[in-house]
Amino acid sequence: MPIRRHPSAFVVDPRLDRGLRQLVLFGLIAVLLLPAARGYSAWLGWMPLWLLGMPLAGWWALHRFRLPRWSRALRAAPGLRRRRSRKAQARRRSPAPRIGFAHAA
Repeated sequence: MPIRRHPSAFVVDPRLDRGLRQLVLFGLIAVLLLPAARGYSAWLGWMPLWLLGMPLAGWWALHRFRLPRWSRALRAAPGLRRRRSRKAQARRRSPAPRIGFAHAA
């Protein structure tokens, strides 16, 4: 069995990838079109979790939890950075604690 030195050398089984992709697509269509698929089942729980969330988590795990690669041009775009204001924003203060005793009725 060959030893893989780099995690990007992992090859995804295309049959499993296609099956999970179809399952995610089926779950998305079911959640969008069927009101019962957006509800709660006494046996299964929240249906969108099982129709969309779990297949998406499995698909993501199949690809070894890799995040999408963003291009360097998109990361370095100056318009996406948060602007700093010249004026400081007012901060809320927490209310002062009340000192006293509870009144008995």
